[in-house]
Amino acid sequence: MKQLRIRTLVGLFVVAGVLSWAGARLWDSFGTLPAVPVAAPIVLGLIAAVLTATALSIRARLRAQRERRPGAKGVDPLLAARAVVFGQASALVAALVAGMYGGTGVFLVISQFDNPPRRDQAIYAGAAVLAGIAVIAAALFLERVCKLPEDKDNNRSAAGTA
Repeated sequence: MKQLRIRTLVGLFVVAGVLSWAGARLWDSFGTLPAVPVAAPIVLGLIAAVLTATALSIRARLRAQRERRPGAKGVDPLLAARAVVFGQASALVAALVAGMYGGTGVFLVISQFDNPPRRDQAIYAGAAVLAGIAVIAAALFLERVCKLPEDKDNNRSAAGTA
């Protein structure tokens, strides 16, 4: 399984942000821009909390197993793989969603920040961007926790056969 790349996530964020900003401009010129939901940062924050709790749980179980504590439960490799896949998928979707709300938030700040309802929408969009960044950070932490240590013998044998 390949690791997430920060530049991929940043690229998704930027592309989604630019497209969202342009879409918000276009939509607002034809009518009323849809509201940013208050639940967006809450849902993203819950996902970040679940990812962080999963990473901390797996890290504690791995540490107990490494230290050979009596009664320590090991980590099922399939569970760890599923957790990493969930984290990677969450990070990719969070980059897109945060970019979308970021572009919309930039449009609201630039064009209509004087209007109190639009100011509230810009604040909700900013909170959603921060919560999306928290999801990405939690997913990267989970991926780091579940990463297997590199085997030195495999590196030597591969170099010797080439």
